[in-house]
Amino acid sequence: MADHQPGLVAQALNLVSDIANRRHVLSKLIPVGLFLIDAVLCALIIWKVPYTEIDWKAYMEQVAQYVSGERDYTLIKGGTGPLVYPAAHVYTYTALYNITDQGKDIIFAQEIFAGLYMATLALVMMCYWKARVPPYVFPLLIASKRLHSIFVLRCFNDCFAAFFFWVTVFCFQRKAWTLGCLAFTWGLGTKMSLLLILPAVGIILLQGRGFSGALRSAAIMAQVQVVIGAPFLRENARGYLSRAFELSRQFFFKWTVNWRFVGEETFLSRPFSIVLLGLHVAVLATFAVQKWLKPSRKSLAAIITPMLQFQSPFSAQEEPMVASGVTAQYTMTTILSANIIGLLFARSLHYQFYAYLAWATPYLLWRSGVHPVVQYGLWAVQEWAWNVFPSTPVSSGIVVAAMAGTTLASWFAANRDFESVPRRLSRAKKT
Repeated sequence: MADHQPGLVAQALNLVSDIANRRHVLSKLIPVGLFLIDAVLCALIIWKVPYTEIDWKAYMEQVAQYVSGERDYTLIKGGTGPLVYPAAHVYTYTALYNITDQGKDIIFAQEIFAGLYMATLALVMMCYWKARVPPYVFPLLIASKRLHSIFVLRCFNDCFAAFFFWVTVFCFQRKAWTLGCLAFTWGLGTKMSLLLILPAVGIILLQGRGFSGALRSAAIMAQVQVVIGAPFLRENARGYLSRAFELSRQFFFKWTVNWRFVGEETFLSRPFSIVLLGLHVAVLATFAVQKWLKPSRKSLAAIITPMLQFQSPFSAQEEPMVASGVTAQYTMTTILSANIIGLLFARSLHYQFYAYLAWATPYLLWRSGVHPVVQYGLWAVQEWAWNVFPSTPVSSGIVVAAMAGTTLASWFAANRDFESVPRRLSRAKKT
């Protein structure tokens, strides 16, 4: 009987499938090729698309006052209002002020931000590859119109915060804890948006480094914030803390991307903000207890009770086994889940907040196990909604719905992170 060989079309389809799903040596070339394509795209954007002034001029005006000797945060202002970002923002934009002719060389600034975009993209791709994400997901990492706009055409400080966000993920995946903590605290010192992932950072450090190691990491992060804020703290500590880390800031309805569909009266109401805060805390707590603490294989009470007495919840034998559950995929899922939960329940999101969302969504959708068509479909709908300007009730409703769907996907993503967690800890408890 003659052997039946697959036809050429079938062989070609199998080859494409193997490459797209990381089953072929050529799979490694997909991220490289996409990276090079995006580099060309960034150059074309700078060349062909007009720069849009939003916050750059105000940043430069504020930095000019710092350079001239002003250290009282309450007195530093720009065209868009007072300085409301922590000290690392000031230092970062002071460097940009000095190398862009006091902010006048816009083209050079755009080129710097294009380089920052490419550096962040490289980090994102390496984090994805470390987490074993298949190449068919990677095109979504370079396809966002809004993300290119945020970096290359707007020069927002969210771009630096997003960069250090991904440096943190990159380092934690490789258990470079101190470097990751330094990256996280500098990103937080650039913009307080990174507070959204602080619960995940704490839980990862506790399980990955142990109790004493987590305390040392927390001390490092706190010390960095004190050191970089020292000039402003000495001049007016209350003014610095109230401006740089203001949690009660008044939000403007006209700029919101996410909650426009609820109406201005509801948006500005105190009950609405309280409900959002309550939901945020409740969902975070649920994820923490049911998902993020799973490597410890302990109840919440068994972890918190010893910590309240400044004792480790893990024995010397348990610590390395708990740490073995802090895998690259667990780290990605936990940090990106905390991020999407925070964004979902944020009082108001502006367009630049997409810098924290665009590269997180593809991973969480893939890790949840939903069909690739659903992954691409939800990403496309989200991308469309974030490109509607000004936002409308429909677009804002889709923004919230897409984040809610991704949060639900995060729940299932966390389930998959523990399918192969070592069982040695359970056996250790019995002996």
